[in-house]
Amino acid sequence: MSSPTREWLPTFETLLLTRKGRLLTITFNLPDTMNAVTATMHAELPEAIVFASNDPHSDVIVLTGAGKAFSAGGDMAHIQSHAANPSQFDEEVRQAKRIVFAILDMEKPLICRMNGHAVGLGATLALFCDVIFAADSARIGDPHVAIGLVAGDGGALIWPQRIGICLAKEFLLTGELLTAPRAKEIGLINHCMPLDELDAAVEAFCNRLLAGATDAIRWTKVLLNMELKRIATAMMDTGLAYEGITVRSADYAEGIASLREKRKPVFGGAARDLASHSNPEE
Repeated sequence: MSSPTREWLPTFETLLLTRKGRLLTITFNLPDTMNAVTATMHAELPEAIVFASNDPHSDVIVLTGAGKAFSAGGDMAHIQSHAANPSQFDEEVRQAKRIVFAILDMEKPLICRMNGHAVGLGATLALFCDVIFAADSARIGDPHVAIGLVAGDGGALIWPQRIGICLAKEFLLTGELLTAPRAKEIGLINHCMPLDELDAAVEAFCNRLLAGATDAIRWTKVLLNMELKRIATAMMDTGLAYEGITVRSADYAEGIASLREKRKPVFGGAARDLASHSNPEE
């Protein structure tokens, strides 16, 4: 087998990698489902990120989505399978950690081109990027709690680092989706503009980085990420463990059912679980 050429890039089922000069773009490539994260995408993401980190032919990485969305979060079939088989979620915990730490270990600048909505894991992936450029029509949020889950796969880690603990609690405890202009106003993202101006803005910023001192830029990012990695090391196992508990809860089953039936959820799983285990004679 011949060795890869300079132009060689790996191929994935759910991701598309392209290179322009020394700029490498990773695109979520399931536009028909708003780039919702399937089991396959979940497994491919850390592989693509690690490749980008080690790729000797690129210095700046862009993360974006095909079509109208950046990423709409978990694919419905995927999250329903967790409710039916929670042990499947346990198997994905390793991948969730790999995704977060692969991003934090990347020395190259990682730029988010948020062309549309970024929800759930999609929001987490966007927020772990170094600089975020968003279309003003996009919305961003982490509605884990809206389906009865703990935001344990990175949201509780990265939101407070961007906007502080008070605002992070407000938005993570409610699962509210923010418009891009509002996200820009509170410092959750860096830039917000009309969609037809997005490409030019991202390209100009990437070119500025590409023209800079590569080692100085990379190692400055390494220093900035040291605190994030410390926090991630302290939080990720606990966060994923809590999320694993809620995957098995009555509230999660209700959250999934409400999505499937297109209605508001009726939560109260903790109270129901407590009542089912109480002694009626007491």
